[in-house]
Amino acid sequence: MKNIIKLSLIPVAVMTSVAHADWSTTVTGASDYTFNGVSQTMNDPALQVSLDKSFENGFYAGSWASNVDFGDDTNIEWDFYAGHYISLNDALSLDYGIAYYTYHGASYSDEGNYPEAYAKFGYSSALGNTEFNFWYSWDYFGTGAGHTIAMLAHSYEIAPNHTLRASFDVSNSLDGDKWLWDGDNSSYHHYRLAYQTSFKGFNLELAAENTNLDWDTADERLVFSVSRTFSL
Repeated sequence: MKNIIKLSLIPVAVMTSVAHADWSTTVTGASDYTFNGVSQTMNDPALQVSLDKSFENGFYAGSWASNVDFGDDTNIEWDFYAGHYISLNDALSLDYGIAYYTYHGASYSDEGNYPEAYAKFGYSSALGNTEFNFWYSWDYFGTGAGHTIAMLAHSYEIAPNHTLRASFDVSNSLDGDKWLWDGDNSSYHHYRLAYQTSFKGFNLELAAENTNLDWDTADERLVFSVSRTFSL
């Protein structure tokens, strides 16, 4: 079953760096593709790639793809997004836009396609970077259900090139008659602690995460990923 994203899938820090590039592509290998704590690959590895275009005025657009496994013949997720990143002052930033998630592999896969709007607020200080991120879909996973995700996250550089990022998010269905997460629960929470660094142009992350869902694809786990971004 598809959980959330994937632009949810793209952190503010990545968006910020892309906003100052032109054309770029990022290739990622991960031990698992989790989103909001739920594996999108049945606990198996994932290969992901993105292509992004940014403009000097802060607007950007891009596409992101990954293999997926929901226990059926759907095997590819391919997302598209466009947005605008702005610095409100030296400490505050705003990143907002819209994404559209599409699925491929079977004749029925596109029934899960859905749109999502997002707004991400960032605050930088001597104590690190704090984010409040919000996503809203009015047709979640093609069910016609309203759905929100709210996330609070904080990143702190414990040493040069060594960062810890802690986050907590809540996914909530606004239409329980159309979408429920677990039994009769319309919401669930997810928490994550990640160590991030870079080495010779590669970005490395090791994350521990868990949810309160009673699923084997959403229990406690360690996820390792390595990625590299190329300017085109």
